[in-house]
Amino acid sequence: MRGFFLTLEGPEGSGKSTQAVKIVAYLRRLGRRVVHTREPGGTPLGESIRKLLLDPAYHSVCPETEFLLYEAVRAQHTREKILRHLRGGGVVVCERYSDASLAYQGFGRGLNLRTLMAVDRFATAGLKPSLTLLFDLPVETGLRKAVAAKKEFAARGDRIERAGLAFHRRVRRGYLTLAKRSKRLRVIPIVPASTPESTFGIVRKILDGYLNKSAADARHAKR
Repeated sequence: MRGFFLTLEGPEGSGKSTQAVKIVAYLRRLGRRVVHTREPGGTPLGESIRKLLLDPAYHSVCPETEFLLYEAVRAQHTREKILRHLRGGGVVVCERYSDASLAYQGFGRGLNLRTLMAVDRFATAGLKPSLTLLFDLPVETGLRKAVAAKKEFAARGDRIERAGLAFHRRVRRGYLTLAKRSKRLRVIPIVPASTPESTFGIVRKILDGYLNKSAADARHAKR
C-alpha cells in the first residue's frame, strides 16, 4: 500500500469535522492528492444507511444489528473509495473508521471485542489506518456542542447522541483504552482554552513528524 490513510476519532462533538477540513487543506498545500470522507457514509449506499443509523425513529435497533450495519457501510466504503485511492498513492482522510466500532459497539454497547475485530477484519479486507488522531474531551461538553451544531434532530440530537451519558462515558473510556494499546492512536486533548487553530497546531506537529519519518524510512529502504 503506497498511500497514507489518516483517520480521525473521538466522542461526539470533539471537532473531527473541523480538523478534517484543515488537515485536507494543509496536505493539499503540500502537494498531496487527498480524499476527504466519513463513516458512516462515504458512498451513496453508505450515506443512505447513515440516515437509518442516526434516525431517532429507530430507537429499538439492537446492538448487533447496529454493528453489522456499520460494517456493511465500511465494507462498501473501503472497496469503493478508500483502497482505490490508497493504491494510487493518495491520502485518505476519514472521519471515523474501525476504532469507532470498537468504542461505540464494543465498549459502549457491550458487544464482544474479539468478535467485533474478527468481523471488522473481514469488512475492511484487513486495512488499518496509518495514523489515527483521537480528539478527547468530556462527554457532557461534546454532546452540548454536537447537538447545538445539528441541523437534523436538533432538539435532542441524533439516535447515537440520545443514548445517554453513561453510554457516552463508556465510549470515551473505550477510546482512551484503545489509545493505550496502540501507538497508532495519538490523543489530542480538547480543553476549555482550545480553539480550532490551537488544536490544529498540535495536529500539524503530529502530521509533520509522521510524514518526515515516513519519508526518511522510504529513503532508507531504497539504499
